[in-house]
Amino acid sequence: MALAFGSALPATNYAAGTVEQSTPVIGRNVGELLDFAKARSPSWRAAQAEAQAAAERVQPAGALPDPMFKVELMDITNMGETGVQLSPAKVGSTQYTLSQQIPFWGKRDLRRGQAEAEARAATRTADGMWLELATEVKRTYAQYWLTDRNLRLTGEIQALLGKMERVARTRYASGLAAQQDVIRAQVELTMVRQELVSLESEQQGMKAMLNGLIGRDAMAPLAQPDLRAAPAAERTQLTALFDRLAAQNPALAAERERVNAAEQGRALAAKNWYPDLNFGVTPVQRGNQVNEWQLMFEVNIPLQFESRRSQEREADRMLQAARSRVEAANSKLAGELGGAVAALNAARRTEHLIGDTLLAQSEATFEAALAGYETGRVDFATLLDAQRAIRKAKQDLYKAQAEQQLRLADIERIVGDEL
Repeated sequence: MALAFGSALPATNYAAGTVEQSTPVIGRNVGELLDFAKARSPSWRAAQAEAQAAAERVQPAGALPDPMFKVELMDITNMGETGVQLSPAKVGSTQYTLSQQIPFWGKRDLRRGQAEAEARAATRTADGMWLELATEVKRTYAQYWLTDRNLRLTGEIQALLGKMERVARTRYASGLAAQQDVIRAQVELTMVRQELVSLESEQQGMKAMLNGLIGRDAMAPLAQPDLRAAPAAERTQLTALFDRLAAQNPALAAERERVNAAEQGRALAAKNWYPDLNFGVTPVQRGNQVNEWQLMFEVNIPLQFESRRSQEREADRMLQAARSRVEAANSKLAGELGGAVAALNAARRTEHLIGDTLLAQSEATFEAALAGYETGRVDFATLLDAQRAIRKAKQDLYKAQAEQQLRLADIERIVGDEL
């Protein structure tokens, strides 16, 4: 009886029910899901719309206030000689004032600069939101792949146990083995069937989660998953990754832009000690003719000293808070990066240990136990232990491979780009 581990199983639809054939099948790799999410994900579209809305605040922030137009009807009773008149030609005089407020020099530039920094922060926040979504898709895809591999491995185990049960029955019928061997094989088969049911349910749950993340119908079909290759060890050196974190992480960049906005706000608070100006021109109508012109100049007097001092203190505190958030974000992300790289390296070493040594040893042990049982030199319990050992080795190998993908997704989120 040949060892069946690693043989390809035919593609099987473990889900109850059917799916529309017209629905495109995607998911052969995680890149297909990310492309779909970038085109269709509602949360990504919402983040983009918010960033675009913030960009639209820049022009109004630096614009002049709307001009004011005022009409004054003077002496509407003609010194008491007529009733109330509302026609400009019938009152004593009519003044038409067009005025424009002009902020003190530099205030508009500071407001525009503050809005631009906030818009850039919103854009970087949207980029960070996409990274969070992409990370969730990558992590869920790795878990979906792990479930799929365990499901296929359990199917292989079911087939192998069926062969072992037939060997035990043959030996029992020949009087070479006890009936207990047959019963134990059947118990193992029942337990494997129960596990298949659990894994099928888990697979459907993972599929629904993936589809929900990218904005598809929960039961839309997904192709058999395949993991992308993990990057070489030299591409995950901490020193280089720390440099990429500082240069590319969108959350860190957004906090820096908020520092910029706070600096503009502090400068604007200092400018509030200077008055704003208001200019106006007024033609005066008497009867049906305009025969007089007036010029108007206004200036506000900044007498609310304590109010302006409070505004300056507020701006100072906001700037301090923004700078502290940059330091906190950098420290937090650096710690997360170090932990993710350490976990990635551990999973990589585990994969090599199992794939290069343990799996081959387990397969050799199983082959020897199988040959020994067929000749009566090994009991059935030893054969079952050997089968369980090789199964655990393959499960641990798949787990290590999936763990690398989970840690890789975390690293890419932190550094802000694909590795």
